[in-house]
Amino acid sequence: MFFLGLVLIIFGGFCVLMPDAIYQFSESWKSSSEGEPSAAYLLSCRIGGVIAVIVGIMAFFV
Repeated sequence: MFFLGLVLIIFGGFCVLMPDAIYQFSESWKSSSEGEPSAAYLLSCRIGGVIAVIVGIMAFFV
């Protein structure tokens, strides 16, 4: 569980701190226009990142 928790903390940290980079890597190729991610996407990515960090921390204790 230690490795899974570490991966979740790292991935969640990236989602919280750099949602634009996550968008460029995972979603930008799906769009034909060169645009920025929406505010809803940035918010949902950050919320998902916080949840991933919390679950990662909890994985250390299981």
